[in-house]
Amino acid sequence: MHNYRQLTSDLYYVGASDRKLALFENVYPIPRGVSYNSYLLLDEKTVLLDTADAAVSGQFFENVAAALDGRPLDYLVVNHMEPDHCALIEDIVLRYPTVTVVTNNKAAAMIRQFFSFDIDSRLQTVAEGGTLNTGRHTLTFVMTPMVHWPEVMMTYDTVDKILFSADAFGTFGALNGNIYADEVNFDRDWLDDARRYFINIVGKYGVQVQSALKKAATIDIQMICPLHGPIWRKELGYFIGKYDTWSKYLPEERGLLIVYASVYGHTASAAEKMASLMAERGVRNIAMYDASHTHVSQLVSEAFRFSHVVLASSTYNAGIFTPMENLLLDLKAHNWQNRTVAIIENGTWAAQSGKQIRAILEQMKDISVVGENLSLKSAMKPDQLADMNTLADLLLAELKEEL
Repeated sequence: MHNYRQLTSDLYYVGASDRKLALFENVYPIPRGVSYNSYLLLDEKTVLLDTADAAVSGQFFENVAAALDGRPLDYLVVNHMEPDHCALIEDIVLRYPTVTVVTNNKAAAMIRQFFSFDIDSRLQTVAEGGTLNTGRHTLTFVMTPMVHWPEVMMTYDTVDKILFSADAFGTFGALNGNIYADEVNFDRDWLDDARRYFINIVGKYGVQVQSALKKAATIDIQMICPLHGPIWRKELGYFIGKYDTWSKYLPEERGLLIVYASVYGHTASAAEKMASLMAERGVRNIAMYDASHTHVSQLVSEAFRFSHVVLASSTYNAGIFTPMENLLLDLKAHNWQNRTVAIIENGTWAAQSGKQIRAILEQMKDISVVGENLSLKSAMKPDQLADMNTLADLLLAELKEEL
């Protein structure tokens, strides 16, 4: 049964959701699934904007065929060549053999890499500022390389002021009937997934996102149609503002994140004590995670959210306990910066984790490490409480002005 949705007088949502997929890109847990958004414009010429993942091909093709209602498909616009959006290009060409594929030169090269059909005979390439007139509508193409692949572009409908934003402004999570962000409680149900999506998928490319945002600021946008997650038609500035903060690597919230990596529980106990000391000092915005039990994508997302971080790790094989090391390397890979960090290390015969944590942090930009490493031998002892209180006071001094 088809399940397309009408968005405007002549624009239709023809995408579909996947609730079976466990790992997005085979790495990020998505317990709420994911949507693969695709859009169909029925003007004098018909235009399909991106396809979908092969996993939802049945629903996708039913939607497209039903929305076309017997009309031919004139154009396929390819904004992004990642397989979760381009997997069905060849199938579209087989079903609609007169279709013209509209994309940029870099994306066209990728089409040749992924597929073996004759793309050149049906290809129309566009560049920055290029246009496609479909009758009532004129589509303008905006190149946004490295947001988050080098071929990415966005398509802007100059008539209805709609930005088809590729992977930008997307989020994890399957759509539950309500396809607009203003139809759901976005802060409660979607913001964490939106942040985790951005930070892990796009976060490394903050400079390129800033460039795209500057381009977006020059055009009148009334609706944002991303390739994943809800469509934005109200309060666009709220979500654009989140992207601005995240892509500038600025903390979203003043508060304290505590992440520990503990083998037998003693490092965890010290982290719990630090949380209590900070709470006693009036800090209310505290989050704590066990790095061994929380997926690193969530930890990276939380590290981008908070302004101040405590990292507590056991020493393991004369190094950092692997869950903490994985987190640090992931943070480095995503250009994490502009944060204040305190370090707690533990080791039974040679506490080395703190020194090595600090060495990795020194490779990052504008990371300020507070005080000395708090070094434990096997377990925290009462006579070390004074040192922990000193570290807590240093953290508080950094936080108290904006609590």
